[in-house]
Amino acid sequence: MASPQKSPTVITTGKIRLSFAHLFEPRAAEEGGALKYGTAILISKKDKYTLDRYETALNAAKEAYKTKYGEGKLPPPAKFKLPLRDGDEEKPDDPAYVGHYFLNANADNKPGLVDLDLNPITDKTKLYSGCYCRVNITLYPFKGKASGIAVGLNSVQFLEDGEPFGSVSRPEVDFAEDWDDSMAAKPAAPVAATTSKPAAPVDEDDPEA
Repeated sequence: MASPQKSPTVITTGKIRLSFAHLFEPRAAEEGGALKYGTAILISKKDKYTLDRYETALNAAKEAYKTKYGEGKLPPPAKFKLPLRDGDEEKPDDPAYVGHYFLNANADNKPGLVDLDLNPITDKTKLYSGCYCRVNITLYPFKGKASGIAVGLNSVQFLEDGEPFGSVSRPEVDFAEDWDDSMAAKPAAPVAATTSKPAAPVDEDDPEA
């Protein structure tokens, strides 16, 4: 039995990296905004596999815009937002973004989350900002206060661990060193008492204090 035909605006990427990932609980981009699941997707500029598929889906999404909103044409480029952005230009001080393009993908409903064997992932520590994955996304046209192409997040497949972004603690890294009884705390040697003069009072009005 043949598999169903996929929309040309739907693609599965190659190996990408997650950033600002909110995959288990939805969050609002701004106070009072709509709650959404989502992640930034970092794509290496050398990743021809993913970039070629993105370009094909983008062209299909542009055609969908023309049909749905544009009466056969697109708005001027300055008034038409595209999702793919250049990390070297927009985030030159962030090493994770150097040498990468990035785009933001969001979803109203929780995306599918699976491991390499396609088993569902429920452990929130297994998918995090900094890990490497494949993602299935949909490019779609929108028109409102702004016009352009946006990206919907359908599913995420974990591929391998990476250096976490931000202050993410991972037990398998924290406790990678095997425990040995020799590492147990031993009584510390007594510390000789010292005497010192009381500290001078601080002048709270002194900006240098």
